[in-house]
Amino acid sequence: MRVSVVGAGYVGLVTGVCLAHIGHDVICIDNNEEKVKLMKQGQSPIYEPGLSDLMQEAMAKGRLDFSTDLGVGVSHGEIIFIAVGTPALPTGETDTRYVEAVARGIGHHLQQDYKVVVNKSTVPIGSGDWVRLLVLEGYREKHPSGGEPLFDVVSNPEFLREGSAVYDTFNPDRIVLGGNSEKAIAMMKELYDPIIKRQFSENPHLPPVPLVITDLSSAEMIKYAANAFLATKISFINEIANICDRVGADVTQVALGIGLDSRIGPKFLQAGIGWGGSCFPKDVAALIHTAKDYGYTAELLMATVNVNKRQRLVVIEKLQHELKILKGKVIGLLGLTFKPDTDDMRDAPSLDIIKELNRLGAFIKAYDPIVSQSGLSHGLSGVTIETSVEMLADGCDALVLVTEWQQFLRLDWEKIRLRLKQPVIIDGRNFLDKKALEALGFRYIGVGR
Repeated sequence: MRVSVVGAGYVGLVTGVCLAHIGHDVICIDNNEEKVKLMKQGQSPIYEPGLSDLMQEAMAKGRLDFSTDLGVGVSHGEIIFIAVGTPALPTGETDTRYVEAVARGIGHHLQQDYKVVVNKSTVPIGSGDWVRLLVLEGYREKHPSGGEPLFDVVSNPEFLREGSAVYDTFNPDRIVLGGNSEKAIAMMKELYDPIIKRQFSENPHLPPVPLVITDLSSAEMIKYAANAFLATKISFINEIANICDRVGADVTQVALGIGLDSRIGPKFLQAGIGWGGSCFPKDVAALIHTAKDYGYTAELLMATVNVNKRQRLVVIEKLQHELKILKGKVIGLLGLTFKPDTDDMRDAPSLDIIKELNRLGAFIKAYDPIVSQSGLSHGLSGVTIETSVEMLADGCDALVLVTEWQQFLRLDWEKIRLRLKQPVIIDGRNFLDKKALEALGFRYIGVGR
C-alpha cells in the first residue's frame, strides 16, 4: 500500500520505517529541511535501537523516501498518517496547532481519489471529528466550488516505548482502530495485516495480535487511559516505597509479592525517582484538563502527578541524610535521560535533581552513555558532562544512579570506589546489586529499601 507519514519525529519516523520494512511504499514528510536532508542520507535524527539499520534497508529497496512537500505526501498516500508533535501547554491543555496546520494542509491538496487520514498523534478526546472538519475547511479554501472530497478519519493511537519502539511496532500488545467507516477500517486492517499475523514478530507462533475496533472518541481515550494507569501504578509503588523507608520494609520484596497477583502483575512496580519523558506527563495532564472541561475533578490523577513531583527529590533527602550540608559537595549523576536506550531529556527527573542540587550549592557532574557521547548538553546548566564513569567518580562525595542503563551493571565498581572521596551511592532506581556493592565497601542507599 502507498503510505504517507506527516511528521518525522519519534512516532512518525518509527511508524514510517517499520511500515516500509513490512513491504509498504512510504514517504515521510517533515517541514524541517535539515532533518529531511539528513534522513535522505540514511541517517536517523533520533536514537532508537535498530531504527537506523531498518531505515537504510528500506531506502535501499526503494520503499522509503523523505520530502518537505506536503502535497507530494497527500498525492502519494492512500493512507496519510498525521504524526506531528502535540506538546503540553502550561495549562495542561494539549497544543494542537501542528495537527491543525497539517489537517488543513491535507485538505488543500486533496483531489477526488479516496484517502484515509489517520490520527497517530496523541490528540484530545473528540479530535477525530475536529480533524475531519479541518480537512474539509482546507479543501473548500482551495476548491470553493468543487464537490466534497472523498476521505475518512481514523484514530490509531501509538503505544511505543522509547528505546523499544521498533520491537513494540512488530510485537504490539494490541492495535486500536477508531472510526465509523467500514472502508477505512478495512484498509487499516490490510495495512497492518503482516503485523497482526506476526510475520515480523520475534514470536511468530503466538496467536494474532488483538485488534480493537471502536469509535473515534473511545480510541483516543484508550491512549490516555493506558498512560494514566501506568503512571498511576508507578506513583503507587513509589508511595509504598516511601512508607517502606519509614517502617523498615523492602519495597523490592513488596513489589515481588504483590506483582505475583495476576490481577496486579509485576510490570511498572519498580520504585525509584518517578516517571518522565514526552508521554506520561503530558497525557496525564491532558486527561486531568479534559475532565475539568467537563465538570469533573480527576483527584486520583492529580495525586499521581503530585506523588511523582515529590518523588524526584527523594534522592536529595537521602543525600542530605548521608552528607548533611550539600553546599560545596561534589555529586556525580549516573545517567541523565528519562529512561535508558533513548536520548530523550524531556521532563527527565535528572533536570529537577540538578536544579535542586544547584540551589543547595553542590557541584554537579554527570555521565550518560548517549548525552556524553553526543556532546550535546540538551540545555543543561550548572552541571559538568563527563565522558567516562571514571572521570565522573573522581573526587565525588556521592554518586546518584538516575537512569538504569544496562552498562552500569557491568562497571568495575571497585575501581570506581577508589576514585570517590566518599563511597556513597544513592540508587534512584533500585537497579544495582546492593549486596555486591556493600561487599566492596560502598554505603548503598536505595529507594524504599
